[in-house]
Amino acid sequence: MPAGAVLTLALIWPRVSHSPAPPPPRILAAKLDLRDSLEDGTPDFMRLDSPADRDAFRHWFTWLAEAQYFQPPAERPAEIGDCAALLRYAYRETLRVHHPGWAADARLPVVPAFEPVTKYERVGRVLSGNLFRVRSGSFRPSDLNDGAFAQFADAKTLWRLNCHRISRRLDAARPGDLLFFRRERNEETFHSMIYLGPSHFTRDGQRYVVYHTGPEGDDPGEMRRFTVEEMLRFPRAEWRPLESNGSFLGVYRWNILCPGGTE
Repeated sequence: MPAGAVLTLALIWPRVSHSPAPPPPRILAAKLDLRDSLEDGTPDFMRLDSPADRDAFRHWFTWLAEAQYFQPPAERPAEIGDCAALLRYAYRETLRVHHPGWAADARLPVVPAFEPVTKYERVGRVLSGNLFRVRSGSFRPSDLNDGAFAQFADAKTLWRLNCHRISRRLDAARPGDLLFFRRERNEETFHSMIYLGPSHFTRDGQRYVVYHTGPEGDDPGEMRRFTVEEMLRFPRAEWRPLESNGSFLGVYRWNILCPGGTE
């Protein structure tokens, strides 16, 4: 952990429920809202229509992503090997039920006292872990079982099929939003960063972004965290989140945070 970094969050476990067993996914799916009001491929039952759930998602998602920056590489989940993998990891773990055994499975030393994303305690089972849209088109109920959703999606697929563009101005970003870049040289390359806003770990009033560089040759890459001001002056201009940068695609928001087009 870098010098001066202090973990200030409490070790508070969510309450474990002993409610009756939930209904099977097929029965539960029949009771869900299978419309796709934005026609973006994301069914409305996945959208977080509650402001409390959207806030909970943002808190968990940014905390999980930033926590990986402070984790020693040997203790970081092996799946986090590039920028898209960091997004998938933080998204998936945000939507899990955070029972006491979850932190050990996720290899996390502490657990924040955030409220859960309650909607996914009811509907997450229908998706069976296939959280990411991987085929274009509006949602149809058959998509739940025919490969339209998967556990894996690369940066391009996350950008095209799982997010909405909010703006090309960084000032429009809210914690948990995503910054996407596209570089076109010898081949098309996509890169993503997570806008954290204020840090969960260093109370310095700065705004941050975090990302994984991805591998390059024999170098496996690394987690990086920069202030917004540092990113705006980044040595390689192609990675600066500026409207004037043709490689910067803009600020994007997860589809599930865009209920009915109200955000």
